[in-house]
Amino acid sequence: MTGWMGIAVALAAALALVCLARFVARARGPRRDPVTVLPFQSGHAPVEHAMSRYHARWYPLTLLFLAFDVEMLFMYPWAVVVAAIGTAAIVEMFAFLGVLLAGVVWAWREGVMRWV
Repeated sequence: MTGWMGIAVALAAALALVCLARFVARARGPRRDPVTVLPFQSGHAPVEHAMSRYHARWYPLTLLFLAFDVEMLFMYPWAVVVAAIGTAAIVEMFAFLGVLLAGVVWAWREGVMRWV
């Protein structure tokens, strides 16, 4: 039971620290309406509604970013085990990169990377 006691103490300390931080922020913070003091555009006055629509060209660009983001999520653990697994890991990575390359070629053909 002593192993669980350390975890319980750490959780209690974290909870106490969060409660203390919230109390200090509430005690020392501004007394204004929270809607008017929300951080938006680095403190500048908003020029459009926060829920306004984005142009459709941003969606494929976002998908392209996510493809490269997922690639990095896959490459880090792969780099750790590639020496132990050998040729099969290298073939698997090149197959994955081929699928990503097909996505990039599609995005390029669709004009996702064109900014005009």
